[in-house]
Amino acid sequence: MTTELDVRSPAHPALPEVERRARIPAGFLAGGRAAGIKASGRPDVALIVASDGPMAAAAVFTPNTFAAAPVRLSRANLVASSGWARAVVSTSGCANAATGPAGDADQARVGELVAGALGIREGEVLHLSTGVIGTRLPLEKVAAGVGALVPELAATGSGLEAAAVALRTTDSTTKVATTTMALPGTDGALHEVHVSGIAKGVGMIHPRMATMLSVLLTDATASPELLATILRRAAARTWNQLSVDGDTSTNDTVFLLASGASPAAPVVADTAAWAALARAVEAVARDLARQQAADGEGATCLLTCQVTGAADDADARAVARAVVASSLVKAAAHGKDPNWGRIAGAAGNARLADAAVLEAAGLTSADAAARAGAPAALDPDRLQIAIAGHLVFDGAAGGPQSFDRAAVRADLDAPEIVIRLDLGLGAGSGEAFGCDLSEAYVRENSEYTT
Repeated sequence: MTTELDVRSPAHPALPEVERRARIPAGFLAGGRAAGIKASGRPDVALIVASDGPMAAAAVFTPNTFAAAPVRLSRANLVASSGWARAVVSTSGCANAATGPAGDADQARVGELVAGALGIREGEVLHLSTGVIGTRLPLEKVAAGVGALVPELAATGSGLEAAAVALRTTDSTTKVATTTMALPGTDGALHEVHVSGIAKGVGMIHPRMATMLSVLLTDATASPELLATILRRAAARTWNQLSVDGDTSTNDTVFLLASGASPAAPVVADTAAWAALARAVEAVARDLARQQAADGEGATCLLTCQVTGAADDADARAVARAVVASSLVKAAAHGKDPNWGRIAGAAGNARLADAAVLEAAGLTSADAAARAGAPAALDPDRLQIAIAGHLVFDGAAGGPQSFDRAAVRADLDAPEIVIRLDLGLGAGSGEAFGCDLSEAYVRENSEYTT
């Protein structure tokens, strides 16, 4: 096991390079503005619209029993349309969760407002909302905001960035990412295809299919069914490996939308083009997840756990997720304390994800059902742990290793802390992302509604 660890890690498959800038793929318009939902006056309404007819759409949603009105309405609209949409609307500052039938009516009214302003059907609108749970949407402000925003929509990177800004609540940074690939056209030539994404979310984030709000856009041509397969797999490998505080929100939603505006040929399952699009989507999702972890509420550093040598990838992801989700590990990261015992303890408690997540990541439905929630395979006599590039535990060499504690503490004083585990059991690999746990997190969430 190497003690010189690469942040991009052999624990993760090769993915295309990602730029952290807003670039809108062809076939989309976007924008955001302030409507007065937030008392701060910051932007709080966003729209992303297909400029040339319906777009193929796929989504993953929170499994929270208290799923918010926008989640339920979006899910119903996608089912009714067989995975086609014309617009996404986001309101920030009010979650519209746990608001009963009145909240459902409010969300339906938002759909009416957007559909009327754009000249489309209400069922073609997908919904995002984030903010305080248990509060009602101020519909008059939303109506005014939507009406003012529609004429401002633009097919530009600045329009997409404005939408990303309007998604934010307690985020301290705007989260954008983009990548480009070349796919063949029907003419035999290669054509550029773009995948871009925006996201928000720095609290109430913990693995359960989707762990915040995000919209991914591509100008590729693909069916809703193919997009759903790509998105579920990407979410299982990225956002489902992200944990800030152990809480899964009522509003978690990720949309993947394809405009079909690129001259590249339609993407078909199990082809080279399909694999390229899947890698591009995963690359953007991974980068957005890393941005979210780094910006976790109260965070001072990004916490990355890379696992190799697992019995299979599902076990590796389980161990990595357990480490970054551990409050004790997160507290040690904040204190720059190389307390590897907390890492070992977290790894020893690792359990595999839900059946739906395991199946999305590639297991058969039977294997996923059989292994869901099972302990990850771990042998302390084969386990190796490295912190910030320093080997601190080697089970095959007697366990605890001598290391310069002061040197490790110094290396932990960095924007990113990398923890590496090799399980010595097979070829499985995986990674997970989190952040440290600070006093600022407690202060922010103890005063969130006041």
